[in-house]
Amino acid sequence: MASPKKDQEIAVQIANNFAGIDAPPSKVKKLVRAVFNRFGLSKATVSIAIVDDDEIRKLNSRFLNRKSNTDCLSFDLSDTKGPQSPKLFELIVNGEMAVRQANLRGHSSEAELALYITHGLLHNLGFDDSTDSKARKMHLMEDNILQQLGYGLVYNKSLSE
Repeated sequence: MASPKKDQEIAVQIANNFAGIDAPPSKVKKLVRAVFNRFGLSKATVSIAIVDDDEIRKLNSRFLNRKSNTDCLSFDLSDTKGPQSPKLFELIVNGEMAVRQANLRGHSSEAELALYITHGLLHNLGFDDSTDSKARKMHLMEDNILQQLGYGLVYNKSLSE
């Protein structure tokens, strides 16, 4: 992975509203900056809220009219959509689901949460998982980023065992 640009201006705000997961701000910020660096983006503000099942279900219903649980909600609030325009992203990630899935899949809840954050950022950067081929491409990118940051394979972990 390329080293961060010297003029990279990436502000990351984190609100951990779910006490059941550890989300070290320094690691979350490093992850966000690595994703932006990967795509050559240097100006962004990213707000991340870590919530529980009940909260994300309410927000999923309110914003997407889906009455179900989910791992991540992502919103691109940027004024302009050009590749070098400043980005303004808001992510809401499900910490409770991350703990549950990490236990089922045999890795840390921190790695699972990193997957959800990466997934949301990639959606805001134009990745789509609406078809099998698009989902494969997106999940490969997620794992590539997470491996480079030391999390190992997270999404495709079962494929490597």
